Amino acid sequence: MCDDDIHPGLVVDPTVSRRAFGLMAVAATGVAGAAHAAAAVVEKDVEIKTADGVADAALYYPEGKGSWPAVLIWPDVVSLRPAFREMGRRLASQGYVVLVPNLYYRVKRAPVVDGAFNFGNPEDRAKLTPMRATVTPEGTDRDAVAYLAFLDAQPQTNKKAKAGVQGYCMGGPLSFRTAAAVPNRIAAVASFHGGGLITDQPTSPHLLLPKTNAEYLILVADNDDKQDPTAKEKLKVAMDAAKRSSKIEVYEGAAHGWTVKGSQVYNEPAAERAWAELSALYKRALV
Repeated sequence: MCDDDIHPGLVVDPTVSRRAFGLMAVAATGVAGAAHAAAAVVEKDVEIKTADGVADAALYYPEGKGSWPAVLIWPDVVSLRPAFREMGRRLASQGYVVLVPNLYYRVKRAPVVDGAFNFGNPEDRAKLTPMRATVTPEGTDRDAVAYLAFLDAQPQTNKKAKAGVQGYCMGGPLSFRTAAAVPNRIAAVASFHGGGLITDQPTSPHLLLPKTNAEYLILVADNDDKQDPTAKEKLKVAMDAAKRSSKIEVYEGAAHGWTVKGSQVYNEPAAERAWAELSALYKRALV
């Protein structure tokens, strides 16, 4: 699977500009995008106290009275931006309380990149290197506990229902860590073109599987699989050894980053299929 420090897909995302972000980030009651409208959604910018500071994040939940299961979304290496805000709104419209944090709150508020960002440009990638270094396994564990506690403190959250976590690129390993950090809450983990899910390091996410109580959906990019075709088999062996229910699938023809709008490799049919699998997982597990 991919090196989570270098995105192999060429991405130019003009939506990360501060102007675009500001227009979309206003805390308000809105409606999920026309293409996926299901229910009115409340969107709020929030700040969450963690062991390491104050994290900026976006919170979404259905409008009206009721309570719904909680979901944490870990974004990819460019962190919280409009593409992931749209995901948060869409998921909330399906009946969830959703939190999307800024990965790099320790050093910079979102958006962390000004203007267009091209993963094919080494200079652009270099801008993220020092920020990426602030996301450590230990810090992620602390953040995961804080984020789930924040979600559970919301009056809209159904705390009797289990919670879910999903991650993209480097967010995949963070999702594994979340499931281990809050095993009594996380019942479903989804990774989309996740990088570094299984490594030879003592901090490898797959080593945490026995500490978790979740069902796993691991969707792998075609080009990531071609770079390391043995990774999916090793991960399946680890899942079976830990007796964790899992689906590990390579999306043929879908490149790393295929689920994220704004990417030149965004593949809408494959992204919609992945979303349908995610929806089925949450409907089944978050009860």
